[in-house]
Amino acid sequence: MEDVNVATVDLLVVVAYVVGILIVGFWVGRGHETTDGYFLAGRRAVWPLIGFGLIAVNLSGTSYVGVAGAGYEEGVAVWNYEWMAALVLAFFALFILPFYLQTKISTAPEFLRKRYDRRSQTVFSVFTVFTAMFIDASGAMFAGAITLAVLFPEIPLGVLIVGMALLGGIYVIMGGLRAVEITDTVQGILLLIAGGVLFFLVFNEIGGSWTDIESAAPEGGMTIAPESGNDFLPWPGIFTGVVWLGFYYWTTNHIAVQKILSARSVNHGRFGALFAGLMQLPLLFLLVMPGLMGRELYGDIDSPDQIWQMLVVDFLPTGVRGLVLAALVAALMSTLDSVLNGAASLVTNDMIKVRWPRMSERRLLVLGRLMVGVFMIVAAVWAPQIAEFPTIVEYFQSFLGAITMPVVVVFLGGIFWHRATAPASFITLVIGFPVGLAAFIANEIVGVIDIQFLYLTGLMLAFSIAIFVSVTVATEPPPREHIRDVIWSRATMRQETHDLREVPLWRNHRVYAVGLIIVTLLSLIPFL
Repeated sequence: MEDVNVATVDLLVVVAYVVGILIVGFWVGRGHETTDGYFLAGRRAVWPLIGFGLIAVNLSGTSYVGVAGAGYEEGVAVWNYEWMAALVLAFFALFILPFYLQTKISTAPEFLRKRYDRRSQTVFSVFTVFTAMFIDASGAMFAGAITLAVLFPEIPLGVLIVGMALLGGIYVIMGGLRAVEITDTVQGILLLIAGGVLFFLVFNEIGGSWTDIESAAPEGGMTIAPESGNDFLPWPGIFTGVVWLGFYYWTTNHIAVQKILSARSVNHGRFGALFAGLMQLPLLFLLVMPGLMGRELYGDIDSPDQIWQMLVVDFLPTGVRGLVLAALVAALMSTLDSVLNGAASLVTNDMIKVRWPRMSERRLLVLGRLMVGVFMIVAAVWAPQIAEFPTIVEYFQSFLGAITMPVVVVFLGGIFWHRATAPASFITLVIGFPVGLAAFIANEIVGVIDIQFLYLTGLMLAFSIAIFVSVTVATEPPPREHIRDVIWSRATMRQETHDLREVPLWRNHRVYAVGLIIVTLLSLIPFL
């Protein structure tokens, strides 16, 4: 990308956008007096803000760069993560989300305290902060620095990482989640428009027909079900890995769940989740297809991860090019600000507030902002190390697949199995995390074993289930009356069905959830 010549107008567009975001963060952040106001936007968020917030967190710069690169290299198989997210979010809205909002939890780990005990909450909080800093935040900073390098190729990567850290961290410190939600909505719209414009420009360039897209795809690249021996995404891996990674990210990962927890009501949370699920489907055309079509235009590039930047620079006119580059920076800021705010929320609510319950809200707020700054520095220090790994996106997926399955088992088991016990949750987490980390190192770094990472995810899921079930059976079940408000039951569904009889169909969340599921499944047919 050394020969890229970005016009002054493009630079001005990017700078104007970033300055505007910082001003919004400062303005919105005035007057926060409580931790709920800072971390959960006062629990007043409406469904469009929630939906766009979830979209913006998912549309990180690594998604734009990495998913387009995967489309270039492998074809449409990478879309499996997106359409599966739509199904998971529909399930989440129907069966899990109400428990999060009705119990008034402030963090995802806090749900484990209400369902099990404080030990599980603490273990999961520490785990989430660790992954947030060394995977999500540092990854966003690194990808952001690469994007900024298109604008400022003469500036060293380390300096750009620091700049990215400051951009993301400053307005989170000033504005909290409310600032994040509002700017995420703006950024989500901008990202979707930018992806659409680029798709149509490249589509017309290669010939403007579906046949031209098929011709550009790699061999076997137009199916979402590659053969079982495929190194990138074998079709059995959809069931052994993709679906469970989706459950981790959308239903237990605090960085995403925090958006839901800010909802002003259960219905706003549900419709926000369903809206975000619907918007996963067009990502096939906004992210995957531009990279795939790029094969026709750039048949031999050093790295597939370069394809998005090359398309932006070569196809978009001056000014619009700056807008899209601003969208990339915005995507990374969205991920970074959400991660920083979410990690600080965990430390403040799950650790400091628990240890010192009488601490004033004002002091907690100061400490929360201080935590954002600390995490920003830690992630910025680690971010340059990511350059040592050859494939960032696949590294993230394989790492999370190896270590997050205990979390999925503990959450889903706790909600849908009333017999599940606190010792089972704690032991599954404290054994599953280190075993998963060891498996990842053995498989991806040392090379002692050689298992496709989605298959390894399935093995870790089975291992976690075995521990969870064994310990549960060997220990005393919790009193039913103590967990009634945090477990699913047929009685709950019957009561909800009764309540919905008086609700018009156009306001019935079940209608939209079923519609989302049907639309998603129908959209898969051309790629089977």
